[in-house]
Amino acid sequence: MKKITILISVISLFLFSCGNTSNEKSKEQTETVTHEEHQHNDEMQTIELNNGEKWKVDANMITHIRNMENDIISFSTVEQKDYKSLADKLQSNIDLLTSNCTMKGKAHDELHKWLLPYIDLVKELSEAKDETEAAKQFENIQTSFTTFNQYFQ
Repeated sequence: MKKITILISVISLFLFSCGNTSNEKSKEQTETVTHEEHQHNDEMQTIELNNGEKWKVDANMITHIRNMENDIISFSTVEQKDYKSLADKLQSNIDLLTSNCTMKGKAHDELHKWLLPYIDLVKELSEAKDETEAAKQFENIQTSFTTFNQYFQ
């Protein structure tokens, strides 16, 4: 139950920060998205291209996405794997990304289809019980960035 509450809070924070330029979130706003809505609306949808072209991500947001991607690339080359530290760095950039969301319209909606499952992957990495599980989540995150680069620029 605690995992669901945390997940709902993170998702709610992201969803409401995108349209909130003051970055102030009310308690009511953070409690409105249910776990079922998240699964139905975001995880099960396929990302679409923009009339055959990649979607443009706002400059203030792409910075944080590229920082996370660079962290993943760098991490893959180190011998001593500290998955917990990586998860913390990724989460920090997720927090920055969601608090700086300025996108609107279809590009914003398509980015959510990638980002919300990605947030779940980072959470799963941070909660991995052993190195084998963490390594699997790391691979899933790498695959997620492959997907991101297919649909966004």
